[in-house]
Amino acid sequence: MISRDLTFIVGGARSGKSAYAERLARESGLPVTYIATARVADDEFAERVAHHRARRPAHWALVEAPLDLAAALDTAASNGQCVLIDCLTLWLANLLCPPGSETPLPDWPARIDAFAAACERARGTVLVVSNEIGMGVVPLGAATRLYVDELGRLNQRIAAIADRATFIAAGLPLALKTP
Repeated sequence: MISRDLTFIVGGARSGKSAYAERLARESGLPVTYIATARVADDEFAERVAHHRARRPAHWALVEAPLDLAAALDTAASNGQCVLIDCLTLWLANLLCPPGSETPLPDWPARIDAFAAACERARGTVLVVSNEIGMGVVPLGAATRLYVDELGRLNQRIAAIADRATFIAAGLPLALKTP
């Protein structure tokens, strides 16, 4: 049987969402492909990435996909496999705030559409991590508002097609959507 089991995991910064997703991946008992979306821009961020790497089992496959997340998911997702994507927050930042440019990539909406379509056709177990950043005040500045608005829309879109959605706060999972 061809099936998809898509879980959307969302929470604030340092809420424990990545650790929770990693635990689900380990507990799946399936071979895991970890799709990282981050671009390392400075030493502090490199330390964050190193912390995540040290936590992951060495036998997990790693795919770095800072821009073409749809293709990475299409390649990795199949029956009998677990794919963990960490995270949509950084991926969207790569699209809207590319290095060396003050404007978003011209095809960013198409890349979001392609990723959502890849989620819908994915097979196997797929865990998608994202940040919830829209629970505060409306940000100042058009670029920041665009980012907050588009991440909110992206999170809603993936949560809508997910089989389950979990909110993480203080390391504790709260089921938002169950099958």
